[in-house]
Amino acid sequence: MDNNLAQKIYKAVRLIPRGKVATYSHIAALAGNPNLRRYVGNVLHKNPDNSITPCHRVVNAKGFCSGSFAFGGSDIQQQKLEDEGIEFIDGHVDMSRFCIKEEDFEIMKVELEMEE
Repeated sequence: MDNNLAQKIYKAVRLIPRGKVATYSHIAALAGNPNLRRYVGNVLHKNPDNSITPCHRVVNAKGFCSGSFAFGGSDIQQQKLEDEGIEFIDGHVDMSRFCIKEEDFEIMKVELEMEE
């Protein structure tokens, strides 16, 4: 695992506002390569501290949470998101309301570039 890329992924995740979610593709694009969705998932699975890097805010493109192995149980990620006010419809995040928008993405991108 490329430690510099992993750190950039963690920094991008830390910029997701509370009460919002981003997709693996969003985080991959912020890290520099939108095709690295699976790599992002692998890095987030190894996240050393969810209280610092809230990877529970990253969902797939359809708004579904990670599998049961991810956060210590099958409903933990959903519970963490619901605790932040995120609502679910038919088992997935209401992406039209809670996914970051293009404006959020651009702000996150600028903030990451400023840190480089």
